[in-house]
Amino acid sequence: MLAVMLLLVPGYALSSNLGNMRISLIEGDVQIKTPDSEDWGLAAINGPLDEGDQVWTPQGSRVELQTDNGTYIRLDQDSALQILSMESGSSQFYLSQGRAYISYDSPQGSVLQFDTPDASMRVFNRARFRNDMSDQYTDVTVYKGNVETENRVGQTRINAGQTLSLGQDTNGEVASMGPADEWEDWNKARNHIIFANRDGGSRYLPVELRSYASDLDSSGRWVQVPGYGFCWAPTIVAGTDWAPYRSGRWIWRGGDYVWVAYEPWGWAPYHYGRWAFVASIGWCWVPPAAGDVYWSPGYVGWVRTPEYVGWVPLAPGENYYGRGYYGRHSVNITNANITQVNVINVYRNVQINNGATIVNRKTFNTASPTVVNINRNIIQQNIFVKNNISFGTPDIKPSRGSYFVSARAVPQAKLPPQRVMNMKIRELKESRPFIKEHDKSVLNPGARTMTLPITSINKPRTPGQDRSTLRKVQPAEKRLPNAVGGPGPRGERPQLKPMERGKGGEPVGPGATGERRKLQPEEKEKASMPGGPGQKGEKPQVKPAEKGKPGKADESGKKEKKKPGEPAGDSRKDQQKQKGEEPQR
Repeated sequence: MLAVMLLLVPGYALSSNLGNMRISLIEGDVQIKTPDSEDWGLAAINGPLDEGDQVWTPQGSRVELQTDNGTYIRLDQDSALQILSMESGSSQFYLSQGRAYISYDSPQGSVLQFDTPDASMRVFNRARFRNDMSDQYTDVTVYKGNVETENRVGQTRINAGQTLSLGQDTNGEVASMGPADEWEDWNKARNHIIFANRDGGSRYLPVELRSYASDLDSSGRWVQVPGYGFCWAPTIVAGTDWAPYRSGRWIWRGGDYVWVAYEPWGWAPYHYGRWAFVASIGWCWVPPAAGDVYWSPGYVGWVRTPEYVGWVPLAPGENYYGRGYYGRHSVNITNANITQVNVINVYRNVQINNGATIVNRKTFNTASPTVVNINRNIIQQNIFVKNNISFGTPDIKPSRGSYFVSARAVPQAKLPPQRVMNMKIRELKESRPFIKEHDKSVLNPGARTMTLPITSINKPRTPGQDRSTLRKVQPAEKRLPNAVGGPGPRGERPQLKPMERGKGGEPVGPGATGERRKLQPEEKEKASMPGGPGQKGEKPQVKPAEKGKPGKADESGKKEKKKPGEPAGDSRKDQQKQKGEEPQR
């Protein structure tokens, strides 16, 4: 153990959200761009994701992303995703191209906002849905729960079993779901792997980590260890000299070095809890207690010499020195003045054969750090000693190779298209605010939520196939309030334009129930002249100055008198009498 006399200043956790999301599955040459790297590189399983990151899946690739609350987002080939916001329980994403499948499972009071160029989707309760994008439209298909969907015209709710098609300024078309396609079948298979045995090892995990139970159940076993309770022991390891924090590497993310494991299960056991070596079992991961769950870049103890950098898994009860607060048995080195360090016993797992990992210092921050095989006695007597203890990750400046796990260059043909490369996260966030309230609009901030006009299609539809032509809603129609019905779907009566409304938006004037004929410029000029022609079919109006003159109706409402031989009035009966016809009854 390390006996450390510290002058502590009360500290709080850093604002980093790196523990909120990771890459949980990769097929093909999936790529990522981070604010740290400002460039595209090959992604790796268990790579942490944060606000501002972008993910690209080229032809022949797929990827699965997992949040700490159990939400999964999967991208098919030729898809691009931007991460706009990551908060506790709530998040916002932007699908700029392709198609995505989302399984949302978050605590009450959280919200997932999923945007595309055409629309914005929000989920407030557990749901499963997918987005399929074309050049002009977005399809939203709901498998479970419901999704609030909005474009610039209005908002609607899509329920399980329905597919909605919409563009930026169109009405919506809803149909029942058609036959499953290959993308849906692939996602169902993934769901079965993840959710088929949800009651397995999850009972041994604190509730905060139960979303990772599937990884652990498929790659290890739970054993009861005296003094530690139920621990997890991996059964799929590479070689007899395997040790925790050996298969993987440290990358630079968010101002610190973060461990990225090559093992598919290597997220929870390397970023939470501690490790112990049990003679009859081998290496065992000891989960943290409920309420004491803190994600860290990697729970290890560090040493540094002129030639080497080394680390060893922390045993239960040993202090973790990190840049932030990480619960019990941790020290926030950003708010601590270390005045004296007395090493009584160095980290316990150094005593285990191959427990510590040593790399050449010059290669630590490169894409290919070189592991050095050193005799355990030398490690214990010369490397893991008082003068070499490093409190926190080593103070080694990152290089270009520090940002990505793989040193392999991205094939030119697999790079994102130029429009994906040019995406700016800041501009996206400004154009798509993160709105968590049900009754507020994403695409029309500050405006009252309108109802999206919907046309129902009888034929079931598979997303991305058999799309009908959507009707574009004109700008004047968008402004109509719901009280008058709003813009209707194709085939409904045309709605009144704002200029045809009286006070309060009510229809006024003759023909207020239909569309008023638009006057041509020359007609407007004539209509404004005294005695000019009125609209077709209307009786000329009598000006106030003309009332009471001979031949006109006076204020008492008497009929005008006609001179002999003067043409009859406009009435149908007068016309019939002149022609000798029998008045109709």
